[in-house]
Amino acid sequence: MIRDMTKGNIYNHIVQFSIPIILGNIFQLTYNAVDSIIVGKFAGTKALAAVGTSDPIVNMLILGISGICIGASVLMSEFFGAKIYEDIKNEFATTISIGMGITAIIVILGLLLSNTILKLIQTPPEIMADANSYLKLVFIGAPFTCLYNIYSAGLRSIGDSKTPINFLAISSVLNGCLDYIFIKIFDMGVVGAGLATVFAEGISAVLCMVYVFRKVPMLHVERKHFKFNRRLINRTFGSITALQQCCQPFGKLFIQSAVNYHGVSVIAAFNAASKIENFALIPEQSISHSMMTFTAQNRGAKEKKRVKLALPKGLVIEIIYWIFICTIITLFKTNLMSLFGSESDHQMITEGVKYLSVMAFLYCLSGLTNGLQGYFRGLGNMSITFISTSMQITIRVIFTFILSPSMGIEGIAFASGIGWIAMLVVEYSYYFWYRKKHKEMFQ
Repeated sequence: MIRDMTKGNIYNHIVQFSIPIILGNIFQLTYNAVDSIIVGKFAGTKALAAVGTSDPIVNMLILGISGICIGASVLMSEFFGAKIYEDIKNEFATTISIGMGITAIIVILGLLLSNTILKLIQTPPEIMADANSYLKLVFIGAPFTCLYNIYSAGLRSIGDSKTPINFLAISSVLNGCLDYIFIKIFDMGVVGAGLATVFAEGISAVLCMVYVFRKVPMLHVERKHFKFNRRLINRTFGSITALQQCCQPFGKLFIQSAVNYHGVSVIAAFNAASKIENFALIPEQSISHSMMTFTAQNRGAKEKKRVKLALPKGLVIEIIYWIFICTIITLFKTNLMSLFGSESDHQMITEGVKYLSVMAFLYCLSGLTNGLQGYFRGLGNMSITFISTSMQITIRVIFTFILSPSMGIEGIAFASGIGWIAMLVVEYSYYFWYRKKHKEMFQ
């Protein structure tokens, strides 16, 4: 369903557009979470650690792809708001060409260098073989991930955040079923988890492409739309969102090396707690995406008053959500960690609970940074989001190495909070400077 955000209640647009994105992202995370739960239950802690130590590399791949799509989505949303529909098709075709070309290079390099990358992050020898097998399968499935993200970005830019969730729901259920079959019945371990994910991602990508071909003429592209367009290429890559999206997982490679130093139990605990954290942060990130699309559409339509109101109203929603998720994690952190292990994994569960006990209260900082990121992206100002994200992950990595040797997994959590605080200082300072420079927009 196409949604024109240039008219109507702002809160309704942001919330209603966010909900399908939240559900869709939850299904996306379910791939890895189900892998981890089933691997942990039926293949053991070492297998769970093997999947976990690969996660930062996997996330770097996924977020790099989605970064390209975010930049494209801002442009397509702007064109939609301005009712320049032919440019939507041109940008959509440009994104497909660039995205798939870059993904092909990543796949080749990933398959060749996966073992080397795992050694660089100090992966323990006892889980190296499993981690390498899982990582190679993820690289093989990267083209499906790319196609799904591109088509989802196209649909969301014209206000349709609901359709992609339907296909992710189908593929998520398929992924869970295949996980159980491959791991429990056929005893394939982490290889089974990787194969299940690749098959499921392929289904979601194909379904999304078929739907657009049959139902969304605005995104129908022909050969003429794939011509070299320097203006669109420069604007897409000028956004540097792909670099920004890669900053976080690249930094987490260093964090993972610090985690690996503490042994298999802490690796497994951090992996499991990170899965829970991903679910907790998805609504914050989805609200950010909604604010981005809302701001970009209204910027294209020259609706200055609505652009001005996007930030304060979006941040109110972020804070309300944080109160909810902080309460849930504080009450149920032990139950959530227990999903990833059996009674014999007491140490792993205890370490994970320590991490979540600290992080639950720090997610407020994350929500505020996400809101500002979405707003600046919608304005087309990607430089500040890149700078602040780079600084945040750099400070987080530094303090992880400072705090974790003495504080363990809790030190890793406090390092996250320090990074978010620094990020907020930079972003809010820039916001007030931006308001002063563009007074006409905020009057």
